[in-house]
Amino acid sequence: MSQLTENNAMGAESTAEQPMLKLLNVESAYGPIKAIRGVSLQVKKGEIGTVLGSNGAGKTTILKTISGIIDPRKGTVEFKGQNITARDPAFIVQQGLSHVPEGREVFPLLSVRDNLLMGAYTRKDSDGVAKDIEAVFGYFPILKERAAQDAGLLSGGQQQMLSISRALMANPDLILLDEPSLGLSPKLTKEIFEIVVRINRERGTTILLVEQNANMALNASDYGYVLENGRIVMEDTCARLREKDDIKEFYLGMKEEGMRSERRWKKKKTWR
Repeated sequence: MSQLTENNAMGAESTAEQPMLKLLNVESAYGPIKAIRGVSLQVKKGEIGTVLGSNGAGKTTILKTISGIIDPRKGTVEFKGQNITARDPAFIVQQGLSHVPEGREVFPLLSVRDNLLMGAYTRKDSDGVAKDIEAVFGYFPILKERAAQDAGLLSGGQQQMLSISRALMANPDLILLDEPSLGLSPKLTKEIFEIVVRINRERGTTILLVEQNANMALNASDYGYVLENGRIVMEDTCARLREKDDIKEFYLGMKEEGMRSERRWKKKKTWR
């Protein structure tokens, strides 16, 4: 093999191994209050990554920083090898990144179909848009039944389905998914997580999920990070995280058999 061919092969290999999303030492704040401190993480192409943490740990801030809603004070955000740190959110969407915010933010006075079309506003391929509308109706049949109905009249679970579907309409390479189970029944939560996994497996869409329901998130995801007080304190494959004692007790509510009862807030976590 010639040196040029070898160099090209090595370059192709390094590009293939490059993560879809990479954060390096990112710090973001709300005024004087630091929300995330030196966060570094990455999500590989085609995988589901998850960030676990209690309410107020900084999970939502990570997603807002990635999508350009919040400008970081320090660090860099890279998407598909491109530095998108503090870029305009519209520019970031055009690069192939969609953000499903916490709280099911839909356009309440627009119909379900018009909400979906709003998700495709950056696209020019009308045939592709029509196919993707049918594809999301395949994932969420109830949206097809309610296509002409105002989005504000949908139930909470249906609005969550619409938010995810609207993000898919941009045909993104990466979806940021913020607390999809918030306020939903266990049955609806299970249904939505199953669809999220299907979207990842069938479409190859990379997903970064932040979620308080650690059990659902760990079962659906490939790699996970644990966030505490704005810092990453643990990371591993989700299969291995599920077996760690601290994760079992503090996030999954499980204790070893025969273990003496101890006040949770007095117990030390081994990752500190």
